[in-house]
Amino acid sequence: MSDTNSLQARALDLALKAKAASRIVSAVSSGTRTQALLRLVGELESKAFAEELKAANDADVADARANGQTAALVDRLVLDAPRLTSLTKSVRDIAWQDDPIGEVVAEGAGPSGIKIKRVRAPLGTILMIYEARPNVTVDAAALCLRSGNAVLLRGGSEARRSNEVLVNALRRSLVHVGLPEDCVQLVPADRALLEPLLALEEHIDLCIPRGGQSLIRFIAEKSRIPVIKHYQGVCHLYVAGDADLPLAEKLLLNGKAQRPGVCNAVECVLVDASIANDAISGFAQSLSAAGVELRCDPRALPLAIEGVAHASEIPDDVLRAAGTKRAEKPGQAIAAVEADYGTEFLDYKLLVCVVDGIDAALTHIAKFGSKHTESICTKNDALADRFTREVDASCTLVNASSRFNDGAELGLGAEIGISTSKLHAYGPMGARELTCTRFVVRGAGQVRT
Repeated sequence: MSDTNSLQARALDLALKAKAASRIVSAVSSGTRTQALLRLVGELESKAFAEELKAANDADVADARANGQTAALVDRLVLDAPRLTSLTKSVRDIAWQDDPIGEVVAEGAGPSGIKIKRVRAPLGTILMIYEARPNVTVDAAALCLRSGNAVLLRGGSEARRSNEVLVNALRRSLVHVGLPEDCVQLVPADRALLEPLLALEEHIDLCIPRGGQSLIRFIAEKSRIPVIKHYQGVCHLYVAGDADLPLAEKLLLNGKAQRPGVCNAVECVLVDASIANDAISGFAQSLSAAGVELRCDPRALPLAIEGVAHASEIPDDVLRAAGTKRAEKPGQAIAAVEADYGTEFLDYKLLVCVVDGIDAALTHIAKFGSKHTESICTKNDALADRFTREVDASCTLVNASSRFNDGAELGLGAEIGISTSKLHAYGPMGARELTCTRFVVRGAGQVRT
């Protein structure tokens, strides 16, 4: 058998197993799926599992560091005890969510007397393709199980060991309650296997890619399966002319420096020209103390340089209040280049721009934003309303950190990702977003004439 035929056969085997499993998991009771999720909670809380996961994750992280990966990417790989606790809580929350399957969305009657309902149903089989972030393995599988779907998980090779441990725990939990283990399968991190998988539109119902530009482009170009893109997060914070500057500073520090390697981190701050002289030097002072490099437009640069010079004067409690800490090496202020605009840094780097009012801010975001997350800091309700109405993003926030555009924070329990597509979901996708609606019609012998 040629290499191509072998890859096609492997891909088809994975898809057929998932499709068969999806028919079973979609038909079982909500209680059975709940018990599987609670069994997974027990697995995640066990001492033996924690030790196994720690060994695997430590090895993945050590390899990433040895390969020269950035600190932000290494942070995305880490699944330590506090993050495992948070992950376990997410699974428990998902287990006790209302079951979306069978939910009646609308009902009525036709002129003939037929009774019509629109009800939620599972999508079927979902192919999830993602990089780093081993917690996504569990979040995605738990949401698919809650919504009655089977899932093929294709994580990045950098998290291979961690993903194997997590998927084994998921499959044990399924078998324990009598569900097929193939409801959750780990696809080998072999890029050559992706193309034959992406051709199987008869067996896979949806593909969700979550990662960098090259991955998303590759999937969008090659897939014959419907794709919901979870694209890059070029997220902005607009600090309006009337903003409370200490509040804006806190939002900016939290949005940029708490976890710079995540998709809802702030990548650009737009400061209104009317307050730039007072605002930017103060922002630069605290951001520099947190280790953030500031890439500044011509009007922002001299103000940022002034602030960076005083970074050591920022009290530690200011940084702690924003969920971050003092860096060993302060960040510097440098002139921005063209490539910095519209860039998702995923690192301790931030574009700083001065804008002439709300119109200029909206124009900048329309040009460089990625429809992910956009924020404003203002005391003016009318200005906030205009911003939220005119900005095209999956989530807009007023006087709150961009980091809140997250499934758990928005009440979904977790997320399979943040969709930057508009069909069929926009924003964080929970269990309900992994369903479709279909018609169920009951009659009493009516025929159409």
